[in-house]
Amino acid sequence: MRMSPFDSRARGTCVALLVVGLLAGCGGTVGDAALAPGTDAGVGAAGGNHDAGPPPDGGSSPGGGASDGGSSPGGGASDGGSSPGGGASDGGSSPGSGASDGGTVVPLRASGNKLVDPSGAVVQLRGVSRAGSEYSCIQGNGLFDGPSDDASLEAIRSWHANAIRIPLNEDCWLAINGVKAAYAGATYQAAIADFAQRAAAKGLYPILELHWSAPGTTPATGQNPMPDRDHSVTFWSEVAGYFKDRGEVIFELFNEPYPDNNQDTNAAWTCWQSGGTCSGVSYPVAGMQELVTAVRNAGATNLVVLGGVTYSNSLSQWDAHMPTDPANNLAAAWHVYNFNTCNSTSCFDANVAPTAAAHPLIATEIGEDDCAGGFITSVMSWLDGHNASYLGWTWDDWSGTCLVLVSDYTGTPNGTYGKTYQAHLQSFP
Repeated sequence: MRMSPFDSRARGTCVALLVVGLLAGCGGTVGDAALAPGTDAGVGAAGGNHDAGPPPDGGSSPGGGASDGGSSPGGGASDGGSSPGGGASDGGSSPGSGASDGGTVVPLRASGNKLVDPSGAVVQLRGVSRAGSEYSCIQGNGLFDGPSDDASLEAIRSWHANAIRIPLNEDCWLAINGVKAAYAGATYQAAIADFAQRAAAKGLYPILELHWSAPGTTPATGQNPMPDRDHSVTFWSEVAGYFKDRGEVIFELFNEPYPDNNQDTNAAWTCWQSGGTCSGVSYPVAGMQELVTAVRNAGATNLVVLGGVTYSNSLSQWDAHMPTDPANNLAAAWHVYNFNTCNSTSCFDANVAPTAAAHPLIATEIGEDDCAGGFITSVMSWLDGHNASYLGWTWDDWSGTCLVLVSDYTGTPNGTYGKTYQAHLQSFP
C-alpha cells in the first residue's frame, strides 16, 4: 500500500526512517508511524505531521465496511448492545480481565490508580488501535479502512484483547469543511456508534479518541499540536452527548499533544491545561480543562483519558495540570515507542511512575519500528508491574512498515513484532 513521506520541516534531527520514505521519528518523540496519502503537515507547530494510516489507493469502498443493519443515523447504540451498567459484571473480573465473562463489557471508572468495574473488580485493558476511521472519511474513501464487521472484531478478540481504540475525525463527525456527505455527520456518527457497540458486545472496551482535527475552514487531514477552539469543544460536547448513556465507552480527548514546538516545558503544560494563545500553535487552542468541561456538561460521566505533551510521551507535569473533573473519573494516557525520548525503564520510573502511582495509566499506543519485539516486551513488563493498561499500534494491514500488528484482518500476526504482542496478550485469560 502506498505511503506518503512526511513533511520533515525542522523539528530536530531525524532519528529513524522507515521504508518507502516514511519518517518514523524526528527529534525522538513521534508517536504514530505513518501518514495517509493526501495528508499535509497540518496547522501549527512546524514539526511535520506524524500520523497514522496509509489507506490503499482507492481505499475502502463507499460505506467503508460499516455493517449493514447497525444503528440508524443518529441512532447511537440503543439496541443490540450492552447498556450502561449492563453486561455481565458479576465480580469475576480480575486484574487483566476486561469483561467479566469474556462477553459484553461494563462501565469503568477511576479508583485511586486503578480502573474498576461496578463491582469494584480491577480491570486492566490490553488491546489494539484500529486506525482508519480518522482518515478514510476525510479522503473520500469510506467510513473505515478495511473490514469493520463482526468477524474482524472477533479476530481482535482471538488475541485475548479486551480493548479497541477507535480514532475519530473532527470534520467527519461535525460534517464540515467539505467532507463528502456519504461519510459525514449522522452517517459517520452512526457507523462509529455501531462499531463501538458491536466491539463492546464482543468484549472489547471502545476507546474513542480525537485523532485528526483542524481549526476554521482548514480540512482535518492530519494531526495538529492541540485541539482547536473552533471545533474541538463542540466535537466533544456532541460525542459525549451521543455516548453519555454508554458508560463502557471511554473518551481519549486528544491524540498526542505537542504544544510549545514539541517541548516538555511549563509553557507546554499551561497550554495543555488551559489553552488560549500558545507557543508553537497558530490558532486558538482548546485546553484539556475546556474539553473535560464540555464532556461533563453534556451529561456524560464516562472515563476520560488525557495524553501528555511531546506526543503523549511525557507525563512530567500531568498531575500538576490535571483538569478539575466533577465526575472524578480521569486517567492518564501515555505513548511510548523505541524512538521516543523517554524509551527506557529508568525514564519510565522517573517520568511516568509518579503519575501511575496516583492515577490509572493507559498506554494507548505502544510499539517499535525495528520489526522486533524486545522493546515492547520490556514496556509491557513495566506496565504489567504497575497495573497499567496498554494498546498496541496498530491493527491494520499496511505494507512496508514494521509498525503494524497484523498482515491481514483475520489476525495473522505481522512478523516478530506482531507475534510478540499476540503471545503476550494470549498469556492472559
